[in-house]
Amino acid sequence: MSRHDRFKPASRYQPYTGAAGGWGALRSVTGHWLGSDNALKNIRALLKTNQHGGFDCPGCAWGESAETGPIKFCENGAKAVNWEATKRRVDASFFARHSVSQLREQSDYWLEYQGRLTEPMRYDHANDRYRPIGWDEAFALIAGHLKRLDDPNQAEFYTSGRASNEAAYLYQLFVRAFGSNNFPDCSNLCHEASGVALGQSIGVGKGTVSFEDFEHTDAIFVLGQNPGTNHPRMLEPLRKAVQRGARVVAFNPLKERGLERFQHPQKALEMLSNRDRATSTAYFRPNLGGDMALVRGMVKYLWQWEREAQAKQQPGLFDHAFITEHTHGLEAYLALVEATSWQQIEAQCGLARSEIEHAARLYADAERVIICWAMGITQHQHSVATIQEITNLALLRGNIGKPGAGLCPVRGHSNVQGDRTMGINERPTQAFLNTLEKHFDFVAPRQPGHNAVAAISAMLTGQARVFIGLGGNFAQATPDTVRTHQALQNCELTVQISTKLNRSHLTCGREALILPCLGRTDIDRQACGPQAVTVEDSFSMVHASHGQLEPLSPLMRSEPAIIAGIAAATLGPQPVDWAWLVEDYARIRQLIAATIPGFVDFETKLQRSGGFYLGNAASRRQWNTPEGKAAFSAHALPDELLPQQIRSLGVTPDLILQSLRSHDQYNTTIYGLEDRYRGVKGMRDVVFVNPQDIQRLGYEPGQKVDLISLWDDGIERRVSGMTLLAYDTPLGQAAAYYPETNPLVPLESHGEGSHTPTSKFIAIRLERTTDVGDGLNLHQLASTRVHNHSEGSI
Repeated sequence: MSRHDRFKPASRYQPYTGAAGGWGALRSVTGHWLGSDNALKNIRALLKTNQHGGFDCPGCAWGESAETGPIKFCENGAKAVNWEATKRRVDASFFARHSVSQLREQSDYWLEYQGRLTEPMRYDHANDRYRPIGWDEAFALIAGHLKRLDDPNQAEFYTSGRASNEAAYLYQLFVRAFGSNNFPDCSNLCHEASGVALGQSIGVGKGTVSFEDFEHTDAIFVLGQNPGTNHPRMLEPLRKAVQRGARVVAFNPLKERGLERFQHPQKALEMLSNRDRATSTAYFRPNLGGDMALVRGMVKYLWQWEREAQAKQQPGLFDHAFITEHTHGLEAYLALVEATSWQQIEAQCGLARSEIEHAARLYADAERVIICWAMGITQHQHSVATIQEITNLALLRGNIGKPGAGLCPVRGHSNVQGDRTMGINERPTQAFLNTLEKHFDFVAPRQPGHNAVAAISAMLTGQARVFIGLGGNFAQATPDTVRTHQALQNCELTVQISTKLNRSHLTCGREALILPCLGRTDIDRQACGPQAVTVEDSFSMVHASHGQLEPLSPLMRSEPAIIAGIAAATLGPQPVDWAWLVEDYARIRQLIAATIPGFVDFETKLQRSGGFYLGNAASRRQWNTPEGKAAFSAHALPDELLPQQIRSLGVTPDLILQSLRSHDQYNTTIYGLEDRYRGVKGMRDVVFVNPQDIQRLGYEPGQKVDLISLWDDGIERRVSGMTLLAYDTPLGQAAAYYPETNPLVPLESHGEGSHTPTSKFIAIRLERTTDVGDGLNLHQLASTRVHNHSEGSI
């Protein structure tokens, strides 16, 4: 496929009738493989994905089965590998041709498609272009800015979930030795509520299940998650569970194809016969934000069942032995459950009482239950309370700490959990800081640092003056996009450590640097030879990852080497010899083993095929809580799902909007313009709305509208030129793509206790698009503009 063809805006919308996976997945993988301009070498890379001695997929954090096989990647993993392992380059000649102002006019898809960043660049404001800079000069520039700060907390140190354990450990050590806990990271934007809720309830902020548990469970409950697009490797365990008679119960406002049926692209007979298998046995569609009420209703029904059994002196549903030995707070919680009316439960969750009771019976009929969730649960104001309600449900029947049962927050980026384990945390434990101080002989900062929302606020007000991003695309991944861009532009220095060009590089501080780093697929050679890095998946398994492809340029450096260079320029050889450490990453792993629990004999354990299990106290029924037991959390349901900041306006929203990914996307990385399972091709500026709502609001399918979010701060947040698509959404609810709709999420609208942006509950009103071109917006213009020029030039 030529570059010319890739950007041709051939848009259409046609409902998809096939299963998830299947021939569509094979065609997609083939297209992205050929489109990498590196097809022959990428065959080898793909066959080394998630293999022992190969590299860990740079996509999602879903774990691996113990089974061996030549192919251990999914459709989206193949996209991620081919997207990273391209021959296209963004170098000095590219920036000489394109000014930053010109590049800002391009779509996010176009920007990343240009290829790999291959040499360090410094922004020249006078000429509005990036120009080459030497590595030592870049490090000296960063160190100069950091040393001139009045307080170390005037710098923000962001981390993406793709950073390796070795990079994350060096990063947190450098920043804490510098004197700050300012670690905004991608966890703050997605699963922070999971970490907060689980930490309070069971004493560990991550899931309690292993991959093998899915083979022994009687039921899997999947809440607020779309594995077909976001974690495709999860589809096979789901359909295997259904095949052997387990129940798979899905809860999602939208009908997502991956939660209905799946055709395995690696099974020839299935493909040739065009057969597929179910991935769920029951499907419920609650309101956006209604999951807590749904689970409360399930518990209310189970509690009624339990009391009736007790009255008849018959065995009940609750695991009383487990509850007595391992939990506290049950009585207060059940009193709150009794006080919660069915009327409130039904109104908030949007399901009839009979549906809720059906879900409760499915739960009760299973001896061992795994409960999974993702951002459909975590990105609400009351997400912490919702996850603790889910935990309460699990505790009632002892579904934590036994085979085939447990809690499973399904993480996004491939090492987002590992980064947190390594200490990327704005609120580190005192025990962790004490260990660092003792081992490295420096005084660690004790003041809590900034999360992502707080970092944006600090940059907006001038309290933070330097921003360093270790991977990711902060400008687009965060809420309230216009204000976030202004926050970055307020900085004296912005530094982006990156593999591909993205919008964050074009949202410059008064000085700006691009530092090109190696990716997961690249061979990482240091003084002692080729290096491996490590990552941790959603199941607390730690894997080694060995790059397979030659880097495109000798001017690219690894993330550990870049961090070490910044640290040495800023702190000198204190508290460690940074340059010596990166000569051999085993030296970094020795420090990890000495200071992070679970990593004793780190280097030896890495030799095991499939990696090693880090361990999880809660899965062993050891509760690291103040009481030494798991906690039943008693939270009242929200009085209103609509925040007071919106109710005070006295305006009824037209719709409640959730943002979501397309199928050709991973986080802010857009691999293509197709959302196959939703029937969308060649466009992203669309909003999915129930046909009855379109009619109620006085519109017709295909019209272009502006989306305006409601908040009481007087700021207009508007996204223009969105095409209305008639879609099977629940009445009053809508959906649109991220990051296009991030401008609608107020910075101040975040989760209680987590500060996670409320991207799954955005109150909006609609207006007809009236600007020139019938609402054709910046991204559509960019696609059209690229189509009119050869070789992707402007």
